[in-house]
Formats: sequence, structure tokens, C-alpha cells
Amino acid sequence: MFTLSIPGDVNIPNIQPDFSAPFFQGFQTIASYVLAGAMLVVLIMLIVSGSALAFRGIASDRVRTWAGENIVWIFIAAAVLGAASGLFAWFVNFDFGF
Repeated sequence: MFTLSIPGDVNIPNIQPDFSAPFFQGFQTIASYVLAGAMLVVLIMLIVSGSALAFRGIASDRVRTWAGENIVWIFIAAAVLGAASGLFAWFVNFDFGF
């Protein structure tokens, strides 16, 4: 059989990631634009669906039906995007790129 001997005092150097590559800044900017755009679209969807359900005369029956069927999914999308933007902010400092 094989015997595996592991030394007890291995000296592992402290490794730090290098974020100075130029494409990292571009990736952060593109990702922040995508997250911001998606959050704005979901916010508009929440406003439209909430107002269509709250006020009877503001939208047609088709819009109210759509809002009633999809309001839960819109809230779930808002929660997922909020969590993703929070993780993005925690890892790479949320930057809209403006």
C-alpha cells in the first residue's frame, strides 16, 4: 500500500489576489450596469403591477390580469436582484460606473 507522509510544519505564504488587471475594472462596470438596469426594470414592473392592482381605472383588464398572475414572481426577482447587488457590493464595491 501507499504511505502518505504529510509534513507538520508547512510554510504557506500569505497569498493576496491581484485586482490590478485592466479587465477587472471593465467587468465591474459592465456588471454594475447590468445589475442597475435589471433593478430599474424590476422597479418599473413593481410600480406598474402594484398600481394596476391598487387602482381599478388606471389599467385595462389584461394588465390587471397580468399583474395579478405575476406580482409574486416580480417580488422574487426584486429579492434575487437585491441579494445579487448586495453580494456584488460586498465583494467588489458597488459602482454604477457614472
